[in-house]
Amino acid sequence: MTKKRSIFLILFLLLLIPLFHDVYAHSMFNSAEEFYAGYRVQVATAPEFPQIGEPSQFLVRVTDSDFKEVDRFTMGIRVFFNEQQVDTIPPKSIEGGHWDFDYVWRNQGNHIVKIDLYDMGGKSGVLTYTFNMGTQSPFGMIFIAAITVGALCFGGMMIYIYLPKMFKKSKL
Repeated sequence: MTKKRSIFLILFLLLLIPLFHDVYAHSMFNSAEEFYAGYRVQVATAPEFPQIGEPSQFLVRVTDSDFKEVDRFTMGIRVFFNEQQVDTIPPKSIEGGHWDFDYVWRNQGNHIVKIDLYDMGGKSGVLTYTFNMGTQSPFGMIFIAAITVGALCFGGMMIYIYLPKMFKKSKL
């Protein structure tokens, strides 16, 4: 009976796999996207939680409403902390649909990042996209450690409960 159930489960999973056409990676914690005026701007940082005073990657991607990358755009970035502007990246012409650059965060906590797109679609003017971005705090490490310890404890309990039952069934 157990063998039939295992074969049925394997066949079911094999038949279920072709139903999934798209695969998506998890969205990073420090990432966001915004649609506005026919364009979508996505931002993220690598690593997901940037450290203060250490270089991190700032990732920006611009697509149109059909999710096709924009070939050329002019972009400027303003960074705010506690409602005060702390940094500015002057407007720069970008070739291709994405821009990756190194950035050093100076303050710990939540930042407001305003991305300005200039003269998009042949129309003069500025499109401003607003995002929340955070940097690593001591609480972040405590949170990650607590989640890891909780997952390890859960796994240990499952092994303690179910592993002896599996060995008893195999001896019969």
